[in-house]
Amino acid sequence: MNINNIAKNVFEIEAREIAELSKKLTVDFEKAVNSILESKGKLIISGMGKSGIIGRKIAATMASTGTPSFFLHPGEAYHGDLGMIERDDIVLLISNSGETDEVLRLIPFLKAQKNILIGMSAKIDSTLAKNSSYHLNISVKEEACPLQLAPTSSTTATLVMGDALAVALMKLRDFKDRDFAQFHPGGSLGRRLLTTAENVMQSKNLPICSLDDNIKEIIQTVSDGKMGLSIMMEGDEIRGIITDGDIRRAMESKQEQFFSLKAVDLMSENPKMVNSKSKLTDVQKVMTDYKVNSLLVCEDKKLLGVIQIYDIGI
Repeated sequence: MNINNIAKNVFEIEAREIAELSKKLTVDFEKAVNSILESKGKLIISGMGKSGIIGRKIAATMASTGTPSFFLHPGEAYHGDLGMIERDDIVLLISNSGETDEVLRLIPFLKAQKNILIGMSAKIDSTLAKNSSYHLNISVKEEACPLQLAPTSSTTATLVMGDALAVALMKLRDFKDRDFAQFHPGGSLGRRLLTTAENVMQSKNLPICSLDDNIKEIIQTVSDGKMGLSIMMEGDEIRGIITDGDIRRAMESKQEQFFSLKAVDLMSENPKMVNSKSKLTDVQKVMTDYKVNSLLVCEDKKLLGVIQIYDIGI
């Protein structure tokens, strides 16, 4: 029995079932998206068992992409948490069979409160489907489980339908990466989008040389600074920069006069700079565009610090 072949078979089955989902979309999908988009309330998602687990993920995706949302356990809802559902809220109920008792128990309350109800099930004639304002068909022909018992293809289809809702809403809201970062300040993307150069730059004991410093002084400054570079200054004016790469190249190309070189002979003029308020995403773009690992951070042409590639967490 080839284990890799088993895995490939699972991938093929589930990929096939996901591909079939697009054929099951109806006008209800568009109406469901528009109703969520126009709602003044939240999107509340509920489901039992594996459907509930998928529902939690869909709610998390919605909440992080501009749609206020949370998961409500149907059992807890029926025992007091129904008060979390307000009249302006839209409720998405998930049940593969469309007949899950704990889920169906919520319907009378939702109808009485006149909430828009989106049902997600595998049967278009199920109790859930018949009582939904809009129904999303998540049926599959084959589970990846060889016994056709464990939810596999069906839970994947449910998850993908939820992702389709979330992505449609993102596009209609013109949701940008900066918006995403607002909800993910602790993630690497959020950090790069919300943090500025001045927040992470190195500003103390900067490696600075004068134009007439000799090669030994330059090497010592680069070594002591531990940034792989030295900044050439003339008073308060930035004149250039020397990297350890510049020194190595000079050793190869100017061997005879190497030890007589001055900083002015080695430096690269017009070093790349960013403003202290530059977002880390902008800093990253400058580094990528110019293929450099370090940038000077300046304000009104005044040197404030140095930011390097490892400072922005790439």
